[in-house]
Amino acid sequence: MIDLNGTNAAESARTKQPRQYDIQEKPLGEPRSLRVIAIGAGASGLNLGRQIDKHMSNIDLTIYEKNPEVGGTWYENRYPGCACDIPSHNYQFTWEPNPDWTTFYSQAPEILQYFRDVARKYELYRFIKLSHRVVAAEWDEENGIWKLSIEDLTSGNIFDDWCHFMISASGILNNWRWPDIPGLHSFKGRLVHSAAWDNTVDWKGKKVAVLGCGSSGVQVVPTIQPDVEHLTTFIRTPTWITAGFAQSKAGPGGANFNFSEDQKRQFRDDPDTYLQYRKEVEQELNTRFKFILKDSPEQAEAVRFSINEMKQKLGEDSPLLKHMIPSFAVGCRRPTPGNGYLESLNKENVRVVTDSISEVVPEGIKLSTGEIIAVDIFVCATGFDISFRPRYPVKGMEGITLSEQWKDRPNGYLSLAVPNFPNHFMFLGPGAPIGHGSVIPIVEHATKYMLHMIHKFQTQDIKSVTVTQEAVDDFNEHIDLFMKRTAWSTHCRSWFKNGTIDGPIVALHPGSRIHWFHMLNEPRYEDYVWNRSMCNRFSYLGNGFSTKEGDGKDTASYFDHPDAGYEFVSY
Repeated sequence: MIDLNGTNAAESARTKQPRQYDIQEKPLGEPRSLRVIAIGAGASGLNLGRQIDKHMSNIDLTIYEKNPEVGGTWYENRYPGCACDIPSHNYQFTWEPNPDWTTFYSQAPEILQYFRDVARKYELYRFIKLSHRVVAAEWDEENGIWKLSIEDLTSGNIFDDWCHFMISASGILNNWRWPDIPGLHSFKGRLVHSAAWDNTVDWKGKKVAVLGCGSSGVQVVPTIQPDVEHLTTFIRTPTWITAGFAQSKAGPGGANFNFSEDQKRQFRDDPDTYLQYRKEVEQELNTRFKFILKDSPEQAEAVRFSINEMKQKLGEDSPLLKHMIPSFAVGCRRPTPGNGYLESLNKENVRVVTDSISEVVPEGIKLSTGEIIAVDIFVCATGFDISFRPRYPVKGMEGITLSEQWKDRPNGYLSLAVPNFPNHFMFLGPGAPIGHGSVIPIVEHATKYMLHMIHKFQTQDIKSVTVTQEAVDDFNEHIDLFMKRTAWSTHCRSWFKNGTIDGPIVALHPGSRIHWFHMLNEPRYEDYVWNRSMCNRFSYLGNGFSTKEGDGKDTASYFDHPDAGYEFVSY
C-alpha cells in the first residue's frame, strides 16, 4: 500500500511508534544461522544438499525422503525396460561427470546407482532422513517459520520439526494413479501399475495386456514381448514415436548402444575430450526448442522425419498407421522415443487394440464391441496426477492451502515460488522447461537461484520473503500469450495441460532452456515482498567492518580482476 507521498503506509504507521535501535556487533556479510528443510532426495534434493554444503555457511539442513533410499524417480520406477531417453552423459550432475556409463541411454538401475554413489561420495546421507514422510506443513507468520509434521515410516511415529525455509524437491511425475475404468479392481489376475511395479510379477509364458503408449508403455512392451505367450496393447490416442534425444550421437536409426572400454578409457583419461563430447550432446539438446514453434521449418521437418520413421518401422501399408500418426504437432505431447517399440507391434504374439475399453471384468478386459480379452496380467502404464497439488496439506498465509489455491490452475512464479507461501521454493514447479531436455541442468540452475535468495535473506536481517500475486499474474499472462506460438497448444491431450486437450499449458516454460537459464541469472528482487526482522532496514550493515576483510584476506583483490562485475555486457 502506497500513500500519496510515495511512502509505504504500513511504514509510516510504524515510524510513528517509539522504537529502540542499536548497532549490531557483527560485520557486514555475516550469515545468521538458518534451518532449511527439503522434501525429497532425488536429483534436486541431492544437488541442493551438495551446493549448500559446499557454498553456504550457518545452514542447518535436513532432507526428508519418504523412500528407504535416495534416487527419487529412479528408485520408484523399476518396471521392465525402465530407462532414460536423455543420453547418459548428459543425465548427470555437471559437477560429477561419470565417464563409465554402460550405454548411451542408461537403464534405471544404473542411474539409481549413480545417485547413490554421489550421495556416498559427498557424504550427503548425513543430511538425509530416509523413510520419513512429510504429512503436513503450516506457515507460522508470527515467528517467520514453517512448522512440519513428519511420519517416521519405520516406526509409524509422527513428530514435529520446523525451518526458516521449506524447499519442495519431490518432483513432478511421482504421484501415480490408476486409470478411470469401471470394474478395474474386479480383475482376478495380476493388476500392476508401471510406476508401482511389483518385482514378483512373472510375465513369462503369460497372456499380458498393456494399457498406455506414453514413455513407460513404449518401454514395457518391447521388453516383455519376447517372453510372453501373447501381448495385447491398447492405443487410445495417437502419439509420435520418435528417435531418441541427441540421435546424431546415438546408434544407427537413433538406437541405443554400449560404450566400448576404449571409449570409457578415453573419457576417463582425457577430461577435455570428455567435456567436449558432453557439450556437443547438450548443444544438440538445446537446439530442440526451434521445432516446438508450430509454424517453423523445424516443426515441418520433425513431422516429416517422424512420419517416415513410423512408416519404416511399422510398414508402409500397415493399418496401424491411421491410428498412430497424430494430427497434432510433434511435441504437443512429449515426444516418445521408443527403441524397438514399433517393431514389436508387428510380432506374431502381439495384438494392437484401438477399440475403446468399456469395463474390466474378472477374467480380463471388455471392449466397446462386446468382446472380452482374457488376460493373466494387466499392466497400466497410465501416468500420474500432474495437478502439482501436494499430497499433504500445506498451509500458507492466513491459513490458505496450496491445494485450494491451485484447485483450478497451478500458477507459480518462474516455476520456483508461489504467492501466499513465504520462505518456500520448489523445484520443477509450474512453468519449468521440463519438455526441453535433461532435467539435471534445470535443477542445478534452480538451486543457484534459491541459494542467492537465501543468502540475501541470511545476511540482510530478513524475516520472510514472498513473491507477489501481481508478478505471478504478469508471468502467466505472458505464458498464455506466448504458448499460442507453440506445438504444445495444438489439439492433443497432454500432461503439459494437466490432462486436458485444449486447456492452459501449465507445466512448461515459454522459451528455450537457455532462455530459462538466462532468466534466472539475476533474481528480480522487486517481484518479492521482503519483511525484515529488525526495525531498521540497514541493521545488517553492522559494526562498520566487512566479512571481506580480516586476517589473511586480500583486501585489494579488485586490482587483480578489473573487469569483474561487468559480465552482463557479454550477453
